[in-house]
Amino acid sequence: MASKRDYYEVLGVSKNASDDEIKKAYRKLAIKYHPDKNPGDKEAEAKFKEINEAHDVLSDKQKRARYDQFGHAGVGGAGGSPFGGFSGENPFGKGGSFNFNGQTFNFDFGGGSPLDDIIGNIFGFGGGARRTRRGADYETNVVLTFEEAIFGATKKISVDGKDLKIKIPAGIDDGMSIRLRGKGGPAPAEGTEPGDLYVRVRVKPHKSLTREGAIILSEEHISMVDAALGCEIEVLTVDGPVTMKVPAGTQSGTPFKLSGHGVPFRSDGDRGPHIVTVVVETPKNLSRKQKELLEEFKNSKKHGFWG
Repeated sequence: MASKRDYYEVLGVSKNASDDEIKKAYRKLAIKYHPDKNPGDKEAEAKFKEINEAHDVLSDKQKRARYDQFGHAGVGGAGGSPFGGFSGENPFGKGGSFNFNGQTFNFDFGGGSPLDDIIGNIFGFGGGARRTRRGADYETNVVLTFEEAIFGATKKISVDGKDLKIKIPAGIDDGMSIRLRGKGGPAPAEGTEPGDLYVRVRVKPHKSLTREGAIILSEEHISMVDAALGCEIEVLTVDGPVTMKVPAGTQSGTPFKLSGHGVPFRSDGDRGPHIVTVVVETPKNLSRKQKELLEEFKNSKKHGFWG
């Protein structure tokens, strides 16, 4: 796979470009390469997608900060997920599939595909007629914890009173559906096929962690004294507590990367990072002594609060 181009290079702006400069550059390029102005031009279509991806990151302050510090790995561009980009709506219709660890998983994102009917009519088996020669498709839900979605799990589901075990692949995300061929309604007649079972995945939110593709995100609050002097903090990850060093002089909003503690995105076990954003808290309800010490520090010979 070709390496991604630098997002600033994609938009033709400098790394210290203002939000307004980024917006203007994006609009200019988006108009130039929009598919409506370049029908059938695959190169223009690819550039338009690249431009939108760059704008999505650089127009968001938090994503831009992570990109500036960690590059594409900080915004999910290092590998994404094992599902080949499936993260919600499938632009090609109802079905989709991917191969992971030698096992094929089929996905349904809702909505029929008109392509099925077109192909069916061309070869003499119209979509409607073909569907009547199969059993009914069933749909059910499976609920996962945040950790089960990250690492995978085996879950038991019940359909029409017959219990099934289903293997949930590592890295699956909320809203995806796994299609189990032939596990739906029974075949209506001899020589016909049973229907499929669609298992829609629901992932419970975590109390302190969120997810963007292969990246896990969290925040850690520290005092301004710890930020000024530096400290070590314990960070909760999906792998358990991890000690992270916060260097002296850390500013509020600074992101730190814990490599290998994110979501698996390849069959060889590679994982995305866990990005920790440090939030420096300003103290409230200071005692008189604390106020005096801060005033003394403020009036010292040092320039600025941080020295």
